[in-house]
Amino acid sequence: MYQKQNSYFKYFIILGLILFAVMFHTQHKGIRRGIAGIKAPIQKECLGQTTKEIGGYQMQILYKYSYDITALVVHTKTYGGALSFSVGDKLAPKDLALAWGKVAEYNDRIDFHWNQLSRWVTFEVDDIRELDPVGGLDGVSKSSSNNHIIPADKNVKKEIRKIKTGDHIRLKGYLVNVVGYKGEDTTFTWHSSTSRDDTGDGACELIYVTEVQWLD
Repeated sequence: MYQKQNSYFKYFIILGLILFAVMFHTQHKGIRRGIAGIKAPIQKECLGQTTKEIGGYQMQILYKYSYDITALVVHTKTYGGALSFSVGDKLAPKDLALAWGKVAEYNDRIDFHWNQLSRWVTFEVDDIRELDPVGGLDGVSKSSSNNHIIPADKNVKKEIRKIKTGDHIRLKGYLVNVVGYKGEDTTFTWHSSTSRDDTGDGACELIYVTEVQWLD
């Protein structure tokens, strides 16, 4: 009798661990879903700047446009860590792949196989005709973006860390260019795209985020 009860107890422990693993994965990795009616980001020309000291560099963060983006998070990628010596990873430790418009709406019906690596976002479909509802390749490029996120402060950084695939969020801040100085030399530069129509190298948005909102 004891042996039988002990076996049941082991089964419950194993089942509990499996359920915990599933819940942990869902909570931290998120889920794929679609959201209709998300409008395109809004940007307005502005002037301003701020500074940060990152990895021994004095970073001059120059505001190009104010930026207000509501989007579906389709993928996330964290860079850096305790062993990273990359100044860029310390400045912008997380990238968010964001979608709006038809891409966000059809994200649950089209498996884009989103992926992020080396500060790029990629997608892949089994058949190019799957992209017809979102306007083809051009539609995907105009209604999605890879975003390098610079948190404005520690509180924003904590919020950014929580963001996962499937979140419906709103980010407010600035599209920026960054110039880093070490001594008298300019040794680090990073520029944001300011258009949703570009592709390839330099097409990512570099966002200095001052506010994060979860919309549902």
